[in-house]
Amino acid sequence: MSLRQQRGNSNPAATLAALVSKRSRFQDELRNIENQVYELETSYLQDIGQFGNAFKGFEGFLSSGKNTSNFKRPRKLQPEDRIFSLSSVTSPAI
Repeated sequence: MSLRQQRGNSNPAATLAALVSKRSRFQDELRNIENQVYELETSYLQDIGQFGNAFKGFEGFLSSGKNTSNFKRPRKLQPEDRIFSLSSVTSPAI
């Protein structure tokens, strides 16, 4: 039943229940999207981190030369690197 139909019935309890259910679905969807953003951002920052990235530039790529010893070393991600994750107050990065 749509919200308009429920309003027409003027049953406040049914309207409230529908709104609470809808809010819960939206919160679940938001949580899933934020987790996806967090995981994709982590993957991007780890994969391209030693060469540079779109946020900080690619100077590391040009200066890497033939020295491949640092390529396999995982880089610790800093919270300030998470531009997308930190843009939401309900993000898992916070």
